[in-house]
Amino acid sequence: MQRVKSASSVLSRYTANNNGGFISRLKRSLSSLSNSPLTDDQENFVLVEGNGASRTAILNRPSVLNALNTSIGARLQKLYSSWEDDPDIGIVQLKGRGRAFCAGGDIVALYNVIRQGNIEQGKEFFWTIYNFIYMLGTYLKPHHALMLMQVALLHGITMGGGAGVSIPGTFRVATDKTVFATPETLIGFHPDAGASFYLSHLPGYLGEYLALTGDKLNGVEMLSCGLATHYSLAAKLPLIEEQLGSLTTDDPSVIEGSLQNFGDLVHPDPTSVVHWIETLDKCFGHDTVEEIIDALESEASRTKDVWSTSTLKKLKDTSPLSLKVSLRSIREGRFQTLDQCLIREYRMSLQGISGKITSDFCEGVRARLVDKDSMPKWNPPSLELVTADMVDEYFSPVTALEPDLELPTKLREAFL
Repeated sequence: MQRVKSASSVLSRYTANNNGGFISRLKRSLSSLSNSPLTDDQENFVLVEGNGASRTAILNRPSVLNALNTSIGARLQKLYSSWEDDPDIGIVQLKGRGRAFCAGGDIVALYNVIRQGNIEQGKEFFWTIYNFIYMLGTYLKPHHALMLMQVALLHGITMGGGAGVSIPGTFRVATDKTVFATPETLIGFHPDAGASFYLSHLPGYLGEYLALTGDKLNGVEMLSCGLATHYSLAAKLPLIEEQLGSLTTDDPSVIEGSLQNFGDLVHPDPTSVVHWIETLDKCFGHDTVEEIIDALESEASRTKDVWSTSTLKKLKDTSPLSLKVSLRSIREGRFQTLDQCLIREYRMSLQGISGKITSDFCEGVRARLVDKDSMPKWNPPSLELVTADMVDEYFSPVTALEPDLELPTKLREAFL
């Protein structure tokens, strides 16, 4: 393969000239967090297979549905950096072990460190994962040929951060076992890990719908709306992996052709949300959450349709503050680049875990995943009590001295 060399030298210069840079900061962070539940067993959580021109990275936390922690983000960053620097490696397959690709971030571990007062560990978690996501969705400059072709095999549960480490890559293969969602509002948070970028680029107002309701999509629906680039039956995944592992090129057209050879025809189910796009756009195209709910109530009253009624129920089960900040996040994402979205989401995530504005995140995780009583007590408890100042503060740094997320934008540029 003809690929540009010297990524490591470019990265080294960047690190040396930028006050330690994001790579050295990552190393310092990990050494200080060695006993954190967000960083245990760093090497074993991502396994590596393959040789020649391809590698396969396997998320290996099946007992927690391959949930991401700081160690996984750091190890992926390290692996991809070394593979990007190797002119003989052009294809990386990313998959999960067991019945999930990746259920998102390890929010129970995050909840536990926050309750212990270790907010800094939460910051490092988001900082590390977001930096890897940016790496995944960018070229090294000025040599645009220097990049890895990632093929994410989205077999099983693919939610939140799991989408974050797959959608910015080149190819995403959904299957008949894929379950996608961005369910963060259900736990008093907001869709993050680049979600405000990729959701805002979906057809119509589907991104707003998925962000606010946390509704699930199957593999066929992911392909239909562009979240997946290919669809194959799960039984064909071993054949896909074998075929990709035998390729000796990083030519995207060759990889595309290989994936198409195993593709299957898709026909969304009659009850699928893709058949409700016209109504969805009419309701979710409004400027405020209150107007969206009013439109849904009007639609439900007029037509008595199941979709409007069920959508209303989903919205009423979620955090009122999360609804408002998530809608604004998606709307801002429509006019921002990937790095701008990640930097903004980092601010929002720190606000979400700080407890400064609300304790909805910890309360949501407690109710949904720890005590599992499914009865979160949101604060504020209603949309009427969510003020504009609360929403504005959610998009601001936690303190005047809090640094923004550092991304190597001078070294890399997004190709999405």
